[in-house]
Amino acid sequence: MRELKKQSEFKEKVIDLRRVTRVVAGGKRFRFRTTVIIGDEKGRVGVGIAKGVDVAQSVEKAKVSAKKRLMRIPLKDRTIPYEVEAKFSAARVMIKPARKGHGLKAGGAVRAVLLLAGIRDATAKCLGGTKNKLTNAMATMRALKKLKIEKSKIKMTMKN
Repeated sequence: MRELKKQSEFKEKVIDLRRVTRVVAGGKRFRFRTTVIIGDEKGRVGVGIAKGVDVAQSVEKAKVSAKKRLMRIPLKDRTIPYEVEAKFSAARVMIKPARKGHGLKAGGAVRAVLLLAGIRDATAKCLGGTKNKLTNAMATMRALKKLKIEKSKIKMTMKN
């Protein structure tokens, strides 16, 4: 009998797939670098980066990397509690909360991270001059890391 693969609780999205080269004595060696975002749409999200000889291998390694870097985000209904801003490399991201029903106004990698985190009502803006998806995703993760969980909620989760 074949074993059925367990369905993961996380949704995933490949946001960047690049062919990278390493120059060696015999010529060039090609590998693939993949950036993957995983999230459960309930406040947990992670970004993983990995390289592999083929695309499938690099995607799988990036998923494992993202699971290791999962973080919990405090959600207030379907948005964030307050405005945050963060910088990573050349990317700067600002995320503002919005009222219920407003929708998610964000683009590119920032939108993917916020959707997989479970944020449905917010406005985000890339203030940096870069269009690099990887650095924009990492800046978004840094901004979300700045959100603090209220002390009363921490006590409630400790009891459970």
